[in-house]
Order: sequence, then structure tokens, then C-alpha cells
Amino acid sequence: MHDNDDYPPSSPQQEHAYAALTPDLVLDALASVGLWGDGRLNPLSSYENRVYQVWLEDGSKVVCKFYRPGRWSDAAIAEEHHFSQQLADAEVPVVAPLQLGGHSLLQHGGFRFSVSPWRGGRQPDLDDWEVLEWVGRFLARIHTVGEAQPFAHRPSINAQDFAREPHDWLMAHGAIPPGQRSAWSDACRRATDKICEIIDPGSATGHFAAGSFRSLRLHGDCHPGNVLWVPPENQGGGPHFVDLDDTRSGPAVQDLWMLLSGDRRQQSAQLSTLVEGYEQFRPFDRRELVLIEPLRTLRLIHYSAWLARRFDDPIFPIHFPWFGSEAYWQEQTQLLQAQRIAMDEPPLYV
Repeated sequence: MHDNDDYPPSSPQQEHAYAALTPDLVLDALASVGLWGDGRLNPLSSYENRVYQVWLEDGSKVVCKFYRPGRWSDAAIAEEHHFSQQLADAEVPVVAPLQLGGHSLLQHGGFRFSVSPWRGGRQPDLDDWEVLEWVGRFLARIHTVGEAQPFAHRPSINAQDFAREPHDWLMAHGAIPPGQRSAWSDACRRATDKICEIIDPGSATGHFAAGSFRSLRLHGDCHPGNVLWVPPENQGGGPHFVDLDDTRSGPAVQDLWMLLSGDRRQQSAQLSTLVEGYEQFRPFDRRELVLIEPLRTLRLIHYSAWLARRFDDPIFPIHFPWFGSEAYWQEQTQLLQAQRIAMDEPPLYV
């Protein structure tokens, strides 16, 4: 329950775009590209898009992803698919969309969708050093492919898109209760200024490539939930990387820090193991370690704005009922204040 029923701001009651995405439409979409479902669908965990595991009449399974209307351009999605295929061609274990009728980006019933092979697996045990090292090796291979060419239609990770613009949107749309607006805004601005000092000294752009850090194509959202682990004794065992929906350009360390957990000592040990695996294939620039806390801070700010922008989607109030309360924004203010202190501390070491 929200402390103030006016937050997040209400909007006129209207049917969300995904309301039209019925099970029949999902099956019809697959049939339109020659894939015949047997009627069984299993919704998979995804908030940004709608994703279904679908059983086909021949006994196989596929994953069908329906893209959120208005989020990415066709060109940006095509770049995601092209990058996925480049990785697959380089024998990096990613799950790339299928080419059906010569296309990977498909359309039916007013929705854009893609179809991928189903891959089983579970979240990796990141307390296992062998698993961490293995993941590090494959992240290095992703980045080797990623540095071969830049994106033309997909954005980078930067302070403007991940902090300044989200701040301004939240303030302009009344997403923050009056009692928390000033404190949160001040904490956000101070944290953002600190981020820009670290990323790009002497400039307010907050673009990694504008400063002393190299930018390349990344997975972009490499947290444990986007890594499927298959036991090594099975065919194709090891890590498999899924969901490149957030693939962007940025520093290599972006794909490492979200795999860390625990206290500072534990995170340093985990990072050392990831880098040990990584450097079996390519060097890791240790100057990027200073970017971990700025990247964490950017994610905090961006996440709050993402929730606010999506709250007209009925799935969001169900799964995030605590969002928008006085307590939520008070906690976010405290987290941003703590992050500003963390950004002044020495970085993790490897």
C-alpha cells in the first residue's frame, strides 16, 4: 500500500497495449511464420517485454518475445539481433533469435516479436570459483566480438540518459511525493555530479568514450538472472547468456559488476576470479574498477524512473506495490547519499 494514494501519479484508465496480446494471438503469430503450437504456453519472467515458452506440435519448444511497443526502433532491435548472431557465429554461448522467412524481427497483430530456441538451465552458483572463472572467460569473448564494430542505432550508458534525464522526467511528472522531492532531487544531482567527475573530468557529458575509458558493445544487463548455467557433464554445459534486450555501448566492467555480491572482501575475491577468467582471452583495464560505484549509482536512478514510466502497465503495480511510497523515496535518497560516499572511497581491487 502506498503512503500517499496520489503517488505514483494516476493516469486515465485505458487498456494497455499488451491487453490485446492473448494466447490465441501468440499462437497465431507463431503460425504466421510456420511454427505450429500445440496450445501450451508458459509466460516467462519478464517485465519490459512479454515472453512465452511455447510447445510446438513436433514436441520441441521455442521462446517467443513480444517487444514493448514504442521502446526500441526496428533498427535498434535489428542491431541487437545482429550482435547476438555475431556472438553465436563466434561460438559464444548466447541464445540468438531464429531467422524465419529471412527475418529475425517479425510482426503480427500490431506487435513486433522474435522467436528463439529454448534453452534449459538455472542461475549460476557464483559462490563457485570455477563457475565465476568460466563466466569471466565468456564475457571476455563477448567483448572481443563487441569491440569489432560500434552500434549505430543503440545508445550508450551515460549520465545524461541514466541520471539527468530520468531525474528531470520524475520531477516533471510528479512521480515523487512532495515531502521527498527536494531531498531526493538534491541527492540525485550531487550523485550525478560526482559520477561525471569520475567518468569525464572537466565535462558534464557523462559519456565514457569522451573520457579516458574505452566503450564497446556489451551485454549491458549481465546479472545472474540473465546467465543460464548448464551442468558441465551435459552437452553444451557451462554458462549461456540470454536477453540482450538492453545491449548498449559502455565500459567492459559494466558486464562484471552486477555479478558481485556480499561485503567488500567478498566482492573483491569474486571480481578477482572473474578477471582471472577474463584475462585468459583479453586484457582487462583495471582503471575501470573506479567505475563500479558510478555504474551502480546510474542503475539506481534509472531504475526508479523505469518503474515510474511503466506503472500504467498492469503487471507493474502487481509486482512492485511498494513503489512510489514515502518510504520508497526516502530509502532512495539515503541510498544515493551512501553512493556518493562510496564513490569517494578506493575502488575494489583485483
